[in-house]
Amino acid sequence: MLLHFYKMNGAGNDFIVVDNRDNSIQLDARTIEGLCDRHRGIGADGLLAVEPAQHGADYRFRYYNADGGEAEMCGNGARCFGRFTAHLGDGVAEKVTFETIAGILAAEMIGENVRIAMSDPFDLVMERSTRVDGLDAAIHSVNTGVPHAVAFMDSPDALEELGVLTHGRAIRQHEDFAPAGTNANFAAVIEPGHIAIRTYERGVEDETLACGTGMVACALVHHLLTDAQSPIQVDVAGGDTLEIGFEKTEDGSFRNVTLTGPADFVFEGEIEI
Repeated sequence: MLLHFYKMNGAGNDFIVVDNRDNSIQLDARTIEGLCDRHRGIGADGLLAVEPAQHGADYRFRYYNADGGEAEMCGNGARCFGRFTAHLGDGVAEKVTFETIAGILAAEMIGENVRIAMSDPFDLVMERSTRVDGLDAAIHSVNTGVPHAVAFMDSPDALEELGVLTHGRAIRQHEDFAPAGTNANFAAVIEPGHIAIRTYERGVEDETLACGTGMVACALVHHLLTDAQSPIQVDVAGGDTLEIGFEKTEDGSFRNVTLTGPADFVFEGEIEI
């Protein structure tokens, strides 16, 4: 069988995208893992499938990590999904909605960028008791669609020199986050309201060039630690700067969280599966 696909990237986080609105494509975890393999497949951090909506949105968003496992959400993937689906009608839609495991999201086209209205964060814990060997930094956690741990380094230089694979893997597999595990983010303040981050992604099991839900997690923790106001600029390892917007309620929770940044088509093709 030939699979028609598109390759997209959001700030360096890259995805295979398939149009499955007719539900004709059936991909198991092993096949998805093979497609995402950078040596024997197309190569990607994950796979996005466009499916018919079931609860009143425009489309259904299905996201699979590079290991073939389905995940609740992906911020950079959502921006790519939004740009892709905006082109599926007769014209280019300015706004599309889609159903995810984490809830219904909306994507708005803003020039060359896409703004995602994210689901409300939950399970926020500041300064957890979690510790890993060799990491002298407080660990915070929040679910921004998927679970994230966040640790701030003393400086951008310390962030650049950090062993993200070692510390990221230790946090991702830590018993405090069992059984599902967590994504692990490391950040540093460039100036108030402007941070840099590096992310170890669960399911990819490696550092990625960007992670949208991770950017949101780090921006919210930065706000709580420093009172930096919305919007917050976030530099990612892929070289892009994205913007996180939010509102804080009287009870200390967050709402109207947005993620704005690029989402680009790379190429399209067919592959035998």
